[in-house]
Amino acid sequence: MKTEEISDLPVWRQPIFLLILMSIAMPISFSTWSALLNNFVIEIAKFDGVKIGWLHGVREIPGFLAVGVIVLILFLKEINLALLSLLALGCATAVTAYFPSYSGLLITTFIASVGFHYYETAKQSLELQWIEKENAPKVMGWILAAGSGASLFVYVFIVLGWRYWGLSYEFSYGIAGGMTILLAILCWLIFPSFQSSNKQKRKLIFRKRYWLYYALNFVAGARRQIFLVFAAFMMVEKFGFEVHDLTSLFIINYLVNIFVAPLMGIFVNYYGERIALSFEYFGLTLIFLAYGGVYFFGWGAGIAMILYVLDHLFFGLAFAQKTYFQKIADPSEIASTAAVVFTINHIPAVFLPVVLGYIWIVSPGLVFIIATCLAFCSLLLALIIPKNPCMGNETIFSKMMNNV
Repeated sequence: MKTEEISDLPVWRQPIFLLILMSIAMPISFSTWSALLNNFVIEIAKFDGVKIGWLHGVREIPGFLAVGVIVLILFLKEINLALLSLLALGCATAVTAYFPSYSGLLITTFIASVGFHYYETAKQSLELQWIEKENAPKVMGWILAAGSGASLFVYVFIVLGWRYWGLSYEFSYGIAGGMTILLAILCWLIFPSFQSSNKQKRKLIFRKRYWLYYALNFVAGARRQIFLVFAAFMMVEKFGFEVHDLTSLFIINYLVNIFVAPLMGIFVNYYGERIALSFEYFGLTLIFLAYGGVYFFGWGAGIAMILYVLDHLFFGLAFAQKTYFQKIADPSEIASTAAVVFTINHIPAVFLPVVLGYIWIVSPGLVFIIATCLAFCSLLLALIIPKNPCMGNETIFSKMMNNV
């Protein structure tokens, strides 16, 4: 469907609404999986730090193989790939609790991860193609808020269900996966076939001028793993959080995000990606350093909970990486680069949880000191972003190199 035809459609059938609906469908499964995982693997599957590290290492393999999207879009439209990926995520989530063994969880996690990572790769490409550059930070802020709202709904349901309704892992995972499946089918049925105004190159593309974007994503992938894998695991292992305790903490996170995410979009739009990302990484450096203090100085659960909420809040600014790339990218290379960058982002994610799982057994605080160093590296990289990035002005060194 061409641009002029799209404008004639009602708002609820336009591309932005499709992106919002998909952004609601994904976290219904993923947030349920994440909220229940640490308690499930400790209470039912009897995992230790090594096994949880291996599980998350396997979970990140599909992200490492995200370049496969380039092959798939030779045969599938990106939107169809995104919806098929949502179906895979939903199906794997629905059956997770029926395979509580180590090998069973590795298999269901891998399938869910294929769905999650291929969906995210396709969706990121579609966002950058369908959303105008001038409005991208604001619109992405609203999309982030919609996803946060879906996660909030999930977490409230889990907290109430675990406290008052006697929910089981089987029911919770099953209903979440089923809702994602239904929403993916609904998206398939009610939305027309949208076309990008820029035909995408269907081949593997590396550009030297994108090096900073690659580097930012590589370090972010390493740093993100420590938060995703070990921050919540710490709450259960060290402080004895139960399902409803940990999920209540998630609720606070997403309540904050619903209101703050649109403001973040305005912040990025006004101050630019350089300041936004520098602010994010400076905050994360201090937060990870404080996480280490929880172990080295015996700080209590209250401090850890505050750090967890702040951690999640600062991560919300990460979409500024996408808008930075949108400004410097050749529009025809967005799909290919999204796949390449997803792979780069997940190179450390494949091995880092495993390595850190062994370090965790010896010194959990050291894991967070490593995260502090990674966050500081991200800060140094963010300072290389120019004030007004664009094609030909990708870094603060670009004009200097162009004059050589």
